Parts: sequence; structure tokens; C-alpha cells
Amino acid sequence: MKKIQLNIEGMHCSSCAMNIDFDLEDLNGVKTAKTSYAKQKCEVEFDENKVTIEEVLEQVNKTGYNAGLVK
Repeated sequence: MKKIQLNIEGMHCSSCAMNIDFDLEDLNGVKTAKTSYAKQKCEVEFDENKVTIEEVLEQVNKTGYNAGLVK
């Protein structure tokens, strides 16, 4: 399992963070997603053999938010 942290832009409330978590956890290969509205960040744990970082970022973007990898 790999863990990454994302910067998230466009959230307006804690419900936005919950939507991101639900959508990411629906993605095959994502084990957990923990989004913080207060920090505007998301920690994602996933199986690199099933899903790529690009697919994780794309899923957040499809949900209506902008995501970028914290380096």
C-alpha cells in the first residue's frame, strides 16, 4: 500500500470533504481517503497495482474539485 497527500482546492464545507472521501473510496484500489476541509488536504492509501496516482487525481477532479500532489 502507498500513501500520498493531496492539496484540494474548491471545498466549501465539511460535506465537500466527505464527498471526496466517498468518491475516492469507490475507486478500485483505494483503501482509505481522509479529507480535511480545515487543512484543504486529503490523505489517500491505495494499492499501486490497481490504481495510479493520476487516476486518484482524476477522480477528485471528476468530483468537482482541484487536486494536486503534495511533494
